[in-house]
Amino acid sequence: MLEDHCCLVPRVLPSSCEQDCKIIYTNYRLFEVSNGKRPLEDNGEEEFGLRKSSKLMDVHESEETTTQTLQLLSLFPVDQSDNQSDSGDQSDLSSLIQPIGRDISINCLLSCSRSDYGSLASLNRSFCSLIRSGELYRLRRKMGVIEHWVYFACQLLEWEAFDPIRRRWMHLPRMASNECFKCSDKESLAIGTELLVFGKEVTSHVIYRYSILTNSWSSGMTMNAPRCLFGSASLGEVAILAGGCDSQGNILRSAELYNSETGTWETLPCMNKPRKMCSGVFMDGKFYVIGGIGGSNSNLLTCGEEYNLETRTWREIPNMFPERSRAIRGTEASAAAVAPPLVAVVNNELYAANYSEKEVKKYDKERILWVTVGGLPERAVSMNGWGLAFRACGDRLIVIGGQRASGGGIIELNSWVPSEGLPEWKLLARKHSGGFVYNCAVMGC
Repeated sequence: MLEDHCCLVPRVLPSSCEQDCKIIYTNYRLFEVSNGKRPLEDNGEEEFGLRKSSKLMDVHESEETTTQTLQLLSLFPVDQSDNQSDSGDQSDLSSLIQPIGRDISINCLLSCSRSDYGSLASLNRSFCSLIRSGELYRLRRKMGVIEHWVYFACQLLEWEAFDPIRRRWMHLPRMASNECFKCSDKESLAIGTELLVFGKEVTSHVIYRYSILTNSWSSGMTMNAPRCLFGSASLGEVAILAGGCDSQGNILRSAELYNSETGTWETLPCMNKPRKMCSGVFMDGKFYVIGGIGGSNSNLLTCGEEYNLETRTWREIPNMFPERSRAIRGTEASAAAVAPPLVAVVNNELYAANYSEKEVKKYDKERILWVTVGGLPERAVSMNGWGLAFRACGDRLIVIGGQRASGGGIIELNSWVPSEGLPEWKLLARKHSGGFVYNCAVMGC
């Protein structure tokens, strides 16, 4: 069975283990591991590969090769003491792949796609403990090895994940909550290895947390100042949430920082203006909150605010809200009936979706104005912006949406790489679904 295979682990190895991993002996035969990157196979269609300017693993290996890799890994002898001890200490992880040791084993695992981590965890208790500890994801982040998955809900309380590399759909466990939370306004945020969903139960705010390490939901986390309808964004293992409403409906100007590694909330200095139904992004290492509703008359705010994490100060920026479309300006729809700005950042450039005109705009930082660069996908349907997702996914922008029908609908995922020129949207996937995206978040880890 092993005669035709010459690679045990993914081909791209960190420099620290390149020489040690060139030749690996097993009980079965000698395997030679290549130093160079394996060229991408031309399968006749556009691959949704996530490009990384720094260190990047070869996540485009075929599923057949990946399956063979996992099968070969399962043949390696491991320290069987981990099956006889219930201490749960680090000694259980002392030997993952015996011939090469724990450190080089981990370096090799860092080069695997995280789609394979579930299969790796099933090999034995040592692999399972390592993956559930989150150590691999922390090391990947330090190395700049990141895969982006899209998480969204087209049905209340039911979340799905989409792996754009393998183009696989996955169902998350159903959220266990009451009817009040089910029908409340909800925000979502992906940070580190967690997906947070914010909502309300009867008289109090609640946060549900999904962990990719355990594939389960939990609740009980609380902010320093619970809120809803806020603007938020994440960067690595931290996220900032700004503005929103408290349980009495008061519009806030306070902000908080959440650290997913420590599970702690830190109160930040307040913004210059209170606002709700705003959007948040990270750009050039700073956090921006854009648009929203504020003031005594709940007016639409056209300004944005920039938070400098080093100086811990806010700076107001005029005209940072994308101009409202002619169709919206011509109606009597209240500001609250319109969705928060659909904005996303790719390569430190800010983009916005003008859902009414079906346009994509780019923010000119120097001139502080928005410039139209092209159109949205044909099926980018929304209700004043609601039901449509516009997100950054690595070096791409993605649009998730579809058309609703009495018997359901069809949801489509389209992507565009801004660095390749003007918008040319490519269809990643489509499936029968509700056709209305209630919440969406992109997790990069």
